[in-house]
Amino acid sequence: MSKPKIAFICVHNSCRSQIAEALGRHLASDVFESYSAGTEIKNCINQDAVRLMKEIYHIDMEAEGQHNKLLEKLPPVDGVVTMGCNVQCPLLPCKWREDWGLDDPTGQPDEVFIETIRQIEEKILQLKARLSIEGEL
Repeated sequence: MSKPKIAFICVHNSCRSQIAEALGRHLASDVFESYSAGTEIKNCINQDAVRLMKEIYHIDMEAEGQHNKLLEKLPPVDGVVTMGCNVQCPLLPCKWREDWGLDDPTGQPDEVFIETIRQIEEKILQLKARLSIEGEL
């Protein structure tokens, strides 16, 4: 049985969705595969996110091959999680979708970034628990 593929989506695929992809791989790779993408992209992953993920989890998102991607670069996915971008995300074929309603910490102090990262960690662990109990989507 293959693991479900989960796509984490936000507008620029530079911060929240990248953090979710990294934490999904780090904390839940035994239950689901994590991907991220955006409807538009920036030149690089948010450097505050890169720095804080290294400090907190010892995850180097860039060294592990993460980069900004458009939706078209995603494989077929089972679930879609939008980050709360307050924009209408295009419809991606999937079995389920949910929105995590997270504010973008870009340009905010480290404390705001860390709170967002902790919220994403909590939601990743909740998703992992749900999928572990429910099995396939």
